[in-house]
Amino acid sequence: MKLAIINGPNLNLLGSREPSVYGSESFESYIEGVKQRWNVELHYFQSNIEGTIIDELQNLNCDGIILNAGGYTHTSVAIRDCISSISTPVVEVHISNIYARESFRHESLLAPVCEGSIVGLGLFGYDLAISFFMKK
Repeated sequence: MKLAIINGPNLNLLGSREPSVYGSESFESYIEGVKQRWNVELHYFQSNIEGTIIDELQNLNCDGIILNAGGYTHTSVAIRDCISSISTPVVEVHISNIYARESFRHESLLAPVCEGSIVGLGLFGYDLAISFFMKK
């Protein structure tokens, strides 16, 4: 199985950005553990730029995509349209519970076009998404 994890803006700062919200582990450290726990071919990509995320989504050749679009979750019709236009299934993941935060974070423009959403379970949400694809 070949999966991709795509992280959006500011997720390159995991480990140092608001540790009370996002934890203190870097994503690089976390992804190494993921590769040891799961028997999957894993592609990882992070960008702070909306169009670059869209290009990556359009060009992927894999069985499933795990997407944490960060702040673009609540603002990007363009990423939503991209997800709608590709045939690869996408699971939306958020490290924090977006529904327990500021009201502007309560709406995901992406959720209606994703297979499902996992929110508020920290980095473990990515493992849950991998598990979903492995059992699908």
